[in-house]
Amino acid sequence: MAARKAKSTKLFVLDTNVLMHDPTSLYRFEEHDVYLPMVTLEELDNHKKGMSEVARNARQASRFLDEIVSGKESEIAYGVALKGASKSLAQGNLFLQTEAVSRELPVQLPVGKADNQILGVVIHLVHQFPKRQVILVTKDINMRIKARALGLAAEDYFNDQVLEDTDLLYTGTREIDQSFWEKNGRDLESWQDGGRIHYRIRGADCSGLLLNQMIFQEGGDKPFLAIVKEVNGKTARLESIKDYSHPKNAIWGITARNREQNFALNLLMNHDIDFVTLLGQAGTGKTLLTLAAGLMMTLEEKRYSEIIMTRVTVPVGEDIGFLPGTEEEKMAPWMGALEDNLDVLNQTDNESGDWGRAATRDLIRSRIKIKSLNFMRGRTFLNKFLIIDEAQNLTPKQMKTLITRAGPGTKVVCLGNIAQIDTPYLTEGSSGLTYVVDRFKGWAHSGHITLQRGERSRLADHAAEVL
Repeated sequence: MAARKAKSTKLFVLDTNVLMHDPTSLYRFEEHDVYLPMVTLEELDNHKKGMSEVARNARQASRFLDEIVSGKESEIAYGVALKGASKSLAQGNLFLQTEAVSRELPVQLPVGKADNQILGVVIHLVHQFPKRQVILVTKDINMRIKARALGLAAEDYFNDQVLEDTDLLYTGTREIDQSFWEKNGRDLESWQDGGRIHYRIRGADCSGLLLNQMIFQEGGDKPFLAIVKEVNGKTARLESIKDYSHPKNAIWGITARNREQNFALNLLMNHDIDFVTLLGQAGTGKTLLTLAAGLMMTLEEKRYSEIIMTRVTVPVGEDIGFLPGTEEEKMAPWMGALEDNLDVLNQTDNESGDWGRAATRDLIRSRIKIKSLNFMRGRTFLNKFLIIDEAQNLTPKQMKTLITRAGPGTKVVCLGNIAQIDTPYLTEGSSGLTYVVDRFKGWAHSGHITLQRGERSRLADHAAEVL
């Protein structure tokens, strides 16, 4: 095997969790070879039963393997080419373990454990092909540590990472200064239409702007705040935004307390925008602003028939239990944030007294439906305001499943904080929330804002800073 291969191509040994995380990982190693130990196939078989995401991925990985190997049994010992099955995405070969490994494991590692058997295979391959780079690929941090302690090369599986550094993630805003106007504002046109001021600018910086990006310039009595409405080569059109920090524009009694909240409310209340993502630390107001906008557009403007709220019940995709109660009652323990925010929104109605507030609360509750993610497949939501809370815990595949539920007239809002991921094997770079923020930027009917400042309380702000 080594003789026929150039020294530059590597041999990647895949752990089971890589295949269960991304079944297409078999095709993601370009010109390099992929090696599957027999233990990996055994573990795939053990995990294939059930309705969870992991079981579905295990079954899909088995189907891919069957596709690759079918009719090529004689080639297994020498490597089965991946080019055909991957539609030329991968140029390397797939090797399956066909012989018992004779190499002794270090005494301190128990032989029965599957992870240690895979490490034994890697040690065997390193000795068998001394001139080739043999690398273990696993999502398990402890296994990578063990491999490195034994002097073996080990890596995480990075192909599902949308961005290597989440600091580069699109924030939805851009600060400009006087030099921006000097470079791009020579042929500036401005006019008023529908109560908004429009600006047409021309210059080299215009091509770097994205649709629905928020532009701001500090300074003076009133900062300049606008949204990008058109980008055409070196020409762009900006439109002034509504000031939701002013009490006369309050949404369900809520006003924006900072610039990013103002931007967020502009996106949430914009009827041309079907998909909004809000990122931010705890206490930045993501859920409160979204609920306020949802109630305004559902109860006052009658634009949506109801608000549907869902969130990941980690462990993800597992059953929500056989306890007595409806779907909503079972989801109630996960929906504390909803109740807290409804309390705030209900207090804004001071004039109606206790009876009026109680009636309003009942009306609001009748229009908000809580759904479990587990029953979303195959559904279509018409004229709904769909809120996906804690969206950082979703995988890109789950995120796609949810967003494609949206039918005509539905608005989808994803909320989350990528610094708080509870799902195993999901990182900031591979979270479904990072994925949609990156993929949707610049689409005419989507908007994104990263909320910066906490507005919960001075205690919460100080705790977030110092603890």
